[in-house]
Amino acid sequence: MPRILVIDDQKEVRAMVSIVLRVNQFEVVEAESGAAGLKTFGEAAFDAAIVDIFLADTSGLEVMSAIRERSPGFPIVAISGMTTLDFMEEAPGLAGVVCLQKPFRPNDLLQALKSAQAGKLKAAI
Repeated sequence: MPRILVIDDQKEVRAMVSIVLRVNQFEVVEAESGAAGLKTFGEAAFDAAIVDIFLADTSGLEVMSAIRERSPGFPIVAISGMTTLDFMEEAPGLAGVVCLQKPFRPNDLLQALKSAQAGKLKAAI
């Protein structure tokens, strides 16, 4: 069962994302802050991460960059309800991060996750 790390400071968003993933046969680990997410990422193996861009304690961009430093090409879905995410491709080390605008439908989340994981497969070939 693929293991997904969900980093979002909004409890309701984490709960919704987790339910969608669990119903679709993913194991989910939740983190309520960037610091907690990075600590969790360092302690266990994951197949992908879903990271909110705007976290209360730090920038989601910094969290994603730290994840990519530890694991280049790691599949990440960036989510945000406050801005378009067009700038992501220019961010150093964050090429291939799949962006998803809140609010999103469950199928949109699953497609974004599939795209992020497919990007890792392409990078490995």
